[in-house]
Amino acid sequence: MFFPLNSRFSRPLAALTIASAAAFANAPALAANWTVDPVKSTIGFSVPQGNETITGTFKDWSAEIDFDPQNPEAAVIKAAIKTGSAETGNGQFDAMLPSADWFNAEAMPEATFESSKVTALGGDSYRAEGTVTIKGVSQPATLDFKLEISGNTAHATGTASVNRLAHEVGAVVGTSQIADTVAVTIDLTATE
Repeated sequence: MFFPLNSRFSRPLAALTIASAAAFANAPALAANWTVDPVKSTIGFSVPQGNETITGTFKDWSAEIDFDPQNPEAAVIKAAIKTGSAETGNGQFDAMLPSADWFNAEAMPEATFESSKVTALGGDSYRAEGTVTIKGVSQPATLDFKLEISGNTAHATGTASVNRLAHEVGAVVGTSQIADTVAVTIDLTATE
């Protein structure tokens, strides 16, 4: 999601959590045109549960990226995740996640992230501040990411933290069983 990226993609992936993470718009006039490779890209999540960690991915999401590393302040990053596409590989969790107590995927099928500010942190590191909306509840969120460009390929990885209880996700389960903070991860590859 980074470099003069002008990319819109949509793709079923493979696991869970939030919709934090991403859909993006059109790049500046001088920006190169990039296409995200959905086979090499994922949006995932992890959350501690007791002595273990539940990990998953979303199989269906879309993103728009308008990002020029020479002008990150002008960036626009947007993402939309179909919450019903979350998968953990655990049948019990996978059946629970789309339910009304968790993502309520039938009534509110999409979680979104939209940036309001992108800042260069030095080197290949950036920070996107914005809003995550899940189950109709909007909260501030920060996505820290790294961008590497090699030839005509851009690779971005990043993490955002989302508090599930602030979004009423799994409110029936206390933090003694499943932690409140969910790490949402992105791993995106795009080619020019």
